[in-house]
Amino acid sequence: MKVLQFTIPVAHDKSFIIQKDVLPHFYPHLHRHTEVQLTWVQKGEGTLIVENNMHTFWTNDIYWIGGNQPHVFKSASAYPAPKSRKTVQTLSIYFSPFEQLSALFSLHEFKKIKNFAERAQSGFKLPEDAVGEASSWMLKIQNSKGVNQFTNFIGLLNYIQSIQNLQPLVSGTRLSQVNEQEGIRIGNIYDYIMKHFDEEITLEAISKHANMTPQAFCRYFKKHTRLTFVSFLNEVRINEACKKLSEGSYDSISTIAYHCGFNSIANFNRVFRAITKKSPREYIREFDNLPNQE
Repeated sequence: MKVLQFTIPVAHDKSFIIQKDVLPHFYPHLHRHTEVQLTWVQKGEGTLIVENNMHTFWTNDIYWIGGNQPHVFKSASAYPAPKSRKTVQTLSIYFSPFEQLSALFSLHEFKKIKNFAERAQSGFKLPEDAVGEASSWMLKIQNSKGVNQFTNFIGLLNYIQSIQNLQPLVSGTRLSQVNEQEGIRIGNIYDYIMKHFDEEITLEAISKHANMTPQAFCRYFKKHTRLTFVSFLNEVRINEACKKLSEGSYDSISTIAYHCGFNSIANFNRVFRAITKKSPREYIREFDNLPNQE
C-alpha cells in the first residue's frame, strides 16, 4: 500500500490491510489517511508527531492513530545516515471502523468495540504491559488468511478496547481539519524544523522557507498548530534531548544542550524544566529507575 503525503489509497475490497515494512528509515513526511492506523514498532526509535503533539517512540511500542490524524514517525538521526545498515521494522493494520466495517460495528454484539472506536479518534499508545498480548494478536493476523484472519482481527480489537490505562496521543481538543494543500504546506514546515532543529533557525529563515513574511508565518503557524513557532521548536529540541538523555550515550548534559540547538546551558535547563516539569538530572534519575525499554 503506497503512502502518499496526507492521503492513502483505500482498499475497497478488504475490511482491513496488514502491512509489514522493513526500511532504512520511516516514511519521513507528515501525512494522514481516513483509516485508523495501528502500528507496532518492531525495530527502531525516533519521534512521533501527531497533530501538534510529540512523543518519543522505541522498539516494541504500539500506537493507535485515529483516522485523518496528521502524523509522522521521524527516525532517530542514526537511521537515515548515508551507508547506514540499520533498518526500521513495523507491522501495521489499517482499517475504517465507520466505512467498510460500519455494517459489522452496527451489530449489537459489536457495541463495545464501536463505542471504543468512537472515543479513540484522537489516538493513543498501548501501555507496556499490554504490548505482549496485542503484538501476539497482530502476529496471528499476519500469519492467517480468510475467516481466521478476520476473527483474529476482531479478537485484537476486543482486547484493545478492554485495556484501562491507554495513553492519549493528543492533549486537549483536536486541531481543526485542513485540506490536502494546507496539509502539505504544514508538513513541509514540520519537515524543515525536524531537519534543522539542532541549528539556529531564525524566524526570517523559516518564513522564507514557507514563502511568507515573518508576520504572516507567525499567524499561520499559530492558527494551524495552536503553538508559537518558538514553542514548537523548543518542544522538538527538548524531545530530542530527552531521547539522548535516556540513551545514556553523551559526554555531558551541556553537550546534549548544544547538539539540540541551545546556545546556553542556562537556557536549556530553563526550557527543559518548563516543558518536562523537571530538571535534566531529575529526568535522568527518574528514567534510570524505569524498567528496561528493551
